[in-house]
Amino acid sequence: MKENLSIKEQVLHPEQTAKAAPVKERGTPDKESPDNCVEQLDERICAALRAASDKKALDMVVLDLREIASFTDFFIIASGTNVRQVQAIADEVVEQLKKQGQRAARVEGYKTAEWVLVDYGDFIVHVFEDKARQFYDLERLWRDAKRVSMPADIAGGTEGSLRS
Repeated sequence: MKENLSIKEQVLHPEQTAKAAPVKERGTPDKESPDNCVEQLDERICAALRAASDKKALDMVVLDLREIASFTDFFIIASGTNVRQVQAIADEVVEQLKKQGQRAARVEGYKTAEWVLVDYGDFIVHVFEDKARQFYDLERLWRDAKRVSMPADIAGGTEGSLRS
C-alpha cells in the first residue's frame, strides 16, 4: 500500500488513510522535524518564518486565530523597510514553501507591495511596508488572538523594527 496518499485518494478511500502514515492535524508540530520550530506550529509555518527571516524581515509576529476565526488558523505578520524588500520577503516565502510542495492559494498586493498577502489556507502571511503596517495595525484588530513565541534563531532577525 502507498505510504503517502494523495488528497483525492484520501477522500475517495478514507479507510486506507487511517492505515497509511498518520495525518498530522493542522497546527500541530512535526516531531520529526530536525529543528522543531515551536510546539504550536507545523513545519510549513516555520519554513515561512525562516524564509522571511532570511530576507531580514522585521518585527515578525505569529497570531494563533484558531479560537476566534474560522477562515484560517494563523497569521504571520512581518515588515520590510521598502517595496523591494517586501517583495523579496514574499518571494522567498513562496519559493521555500514551493520547494516543500506547498503552493499559495493566492497572492495579493504584490505589485504595489505596500501589503502583500500570501494565503496558504490554514495560515496567511502578511508582509507590510512599515507605514502600512502601522496604518492597518492587524495586531490591534486581532488583539484577541494569542501570540505565538518564536525560537531565538528566527526571532533574532526581527530586531530593529519600529514596534516593541
